[in-house]
Formats: sequence, C-alpha cells, structure tokens
Amino acid sequence: MTESPHQDRTAPHQGQRTVSDPATLKALAHPLRLRILRRLATAGPATATALASVLDQNTGTLSYHLRQLERAGLVEDDPDHTTNGRERWWRGVRGTEVRRPPRSDLSAAERVAVEELDRAHLQEDIDLVRRHADRPAEEDEWAPGSRSTLHLTQEELREFHDAYLELLQRFRRHRTEAGPDTRPVAVRWFGIPLDDPRD
Repeated sequence: MTESPHQDRTAPHQGQRTVSDPATLKALAHPLRLRILRRLATAGPATATALASVLDQNTGTLSYHLRQLERAGLVEDDPDHTTNGRERWWRGVRGTEVRRPPRSDLSAAERVAVEELDRAHLQEDIDLVRRHADRPAEEDEWAPGSRSTLHLTQEELREFHDAYLELLQRFRRHRTEAGPDTRPVAVRWFGIPLDDPRD
C-alpha cells in the first residue's frame, strides 16, 4: 500500500478500482483479513471452510472476517460457483488497488486505523524477509533482490515511486490470465531517509 501518487503518472488502468477511503483501510487493518486476501489472490476462489483449514482458523471466524471484507467491497461471491443452498464461494474483487491517503488528509481516528494496517503489513513483510533469507538453494532464481542507497530530492523520490508503480502495471495480470510457468511473487519497495533530520 502506498500514499497516493501523482494522478497524471499513475492513473489506474481500465477495469481497475483505486480504494483509499478510511473505512476500507480500517476493514483491512487485521492480519487474518490480509491473509485471506493473499490466499484468494494466489490460490483462487474458496469457501470459508477451505480457507479456515488452510489458515488454521475455525469456520465461524473466517465467515465473520469474509463478511467484513465483503462489506468493504474487497471480496465477493464467485460467479463460477453456484451455492444451491450450500456454502458460498468467495473471490477477491478484481482490479482493486489499495492506496493510503496522505496522512495530512486523515482525522486522528483514521490515522489510528491506518497505523494498525501499516503494522499488519510490516509484520507480513518481516515474515517475507525471513522466508527470503531461509529459502532453499533451488529457489535462488525465484528470489532476486536489491539493496541500494540513492541521493535524491523529494521530487526525484516521488518520480522513482511513480516509475515503480508504472512498472508494476506493466507486469500485472490476474491469476486466471497467468501462464502455467508463473508463480505468485511478493514484490515490495519502500524508501526511507538514512539520515536523522534532528542531527
């Protein structure tokens, strides 16, 4: 999730929906909901029972969080599976991109919700870094990385960020459109000043 970039550089592609309202961000601010969305994105539609099994939760808990995600417009019924009175099949809403509004545009309560979401994302990223460090040798080609230090102005950093978002759009495709040799890959980018402005 990123703060909203310059509109002229990163307008959503056709069929995409950008979400940045605080209510939706609050609905996302739960580690299990993030895991549900990640599972649906990587493995495809599933029932609450199937998700509960793979995520080691009870079905009631999964159903509750799925309803919260549905209310926020992040999951929906999968049209390829009819319920016929049986358990619902869920899928992530396609083309949804979550953006964090600038903090200056948020109320104090909204900032709390966004900070909770940031903490959940941070824990997820820490887990990914550990997986990257502990990967087996045969996974090396599937786990490239880069660590760099740049000297940038604030505007140049924004340009770098916008170019990164454009690169993501270039390679973005839905799971159902991916070929047989593809795998779901987590891609992360963030920039942070290394000096302390108080020094």
